Amino acid sequence: MMEAQISELERDIIKEILNIGLARAADSFAAIAKDRVLLKVPDIKLIDVKELLGLVSEYEDSHIIIQSDIKGDFNGATLMLFSDDHVVRLSQVCLGMEEVPKGELSVMQESLLLEISNIITGALVTQMANILKASIYGSPPKAPKGYIADSLKDILVQHPLFQPLVFTVITRFTHNSRSVELPLLLFFDSKTFLHIIEIIRNFDLGKTNLMETD
Repeated sequence: MMEAQISELERDIIKEILNIGLARAADSFAAIAKDRVLLKVPDIKLIDVKELLGLVSEYEDSHIIIQSDIKGDFNGATLMLFSDDHVVRLSQVCLGMEEVPKGELSVMQESLLLEISNIITGALVTQMANILKASIYGSPPKAPKGYIADSLKDILVQHPLFQPLVFTVITRFTHNSRSVELPLLLFFDSKTFLHIIEIIRNFDLGKTNLMETD
């Protein structure tokens, strides 16, 4: 079982790398949200494809899902999950809309959600590339119109032994003391996961300061 191949220390290192990237993303997001933003990785788990698709489909009816693929040396994706309430709050805070109709998104609202996903995924990918010395990039975010499994097929189909490593990230932004949480799922295929572990195992932890990314 792949779970046995990751130690607590390695899990903590991966979490710390992601949290560094998310701290940078939070600063960029704060400029749009005009207030304090906190992003943290509370959970890392290895799950199989069925469980992943089940998890995503639970959100599908009640959330707008924005997907950004991670390509290059690593293969993965981020999914940001926006509920109606999130859309209303973000529209008020970032677009200055007072009355936000529920239902179909306006072009401006969809652009805003795509931009938020772009900022967060972009900052995360840049920091991971710096720390892990990997050549990776995020593809432009998209709002899949059909069933999300179809949209994820590239990642799933190319890797029949795919056991995704899933990170749940809670994005919390505060505006006028009101807090809004956005779930974000970040996942990599098993080949990428093993690659990341290999890079981490080759770190000289006595000399490596994760914050030194230049």
